[in-house]
Amino acid sequence: AHEDIIPLDDLYRYCKAARNILQGKHGVGRVIARPFVGSSGNYVRTKNRKDFSLPPVGPTILDVLTEEGISTTGVGKINDIFTGRGLQKSFAAKTNEDGINVVLDLIKSHTKGLVFVNLVDFDMLYGHRNDVKGYGASLEALDRRIPELLEALNENDVFILTADHGCDPTTPSTDHSREYIPVLVYGKLLGKGVNLGILNSFSDIGATVLDLLGVKTSLNGTSFINKII
Repeated sequence: AHEDIIPLDDLYRYCKAARNILQGKHGVGRVIARPFVGSSGNYVRTKNRKDFSLPPVGPTILDVLTEEGISTTGVGKINDIFTGRGLQKSFAAKTNEDGINVVLDLIKSHTKGLVFVNLVDFDMLYGHRNDVKGYGASLEALDRRIPELLEALNENDVFILTADHGCDPTTPSTDHSREYIPVLVYGKLLGKGVNLGILNSFSDIGATVLDLLGVKTSLNGTSFINKII
């Protein structure tokens, strides 16, 4: 909704009403407020997006880690996506730069646990808007920050970079696309130049995270820890 026409408080109220309706047999995972500004043909999303989600239908690695007493921290819209479940701490981040800066601060203070971060700009500002130049510039901006993140890691830290779906800005549609997504893993004690191949599921990443933190579980997923250590 356009912020000049529908105030944010009203938009959030409408979304909460829709959330209350879309449950049970009519359930959808998320109702999303996506406010924007600008004129026709030049709309720009603002930082005031808000997700109204259903709780996960089953246990997640966040639940498992919390039960094991291991720290879990969400950055960006992670708290909204999981309705806060399984998260002991959560930090807001309205942009990629905000998220990266929060992570750098957390690396300095964390000892053991999971920091789960969503960088929203690729999807929200550029992928859905079919903005190829903006998408490319945003990737370059992240590339410039990655060395800073890797250098900040402690000896036993592991950095995993992936995406939850495709959002190719060159496609005719403004919706999500279905290309393969990257899985990049780095740690000072990990093997170098390892080809992980094509994973079966996101759950493989979750299983690997649990393995790295020394937690055994019956959740779905095949850990690839033996390939990287």
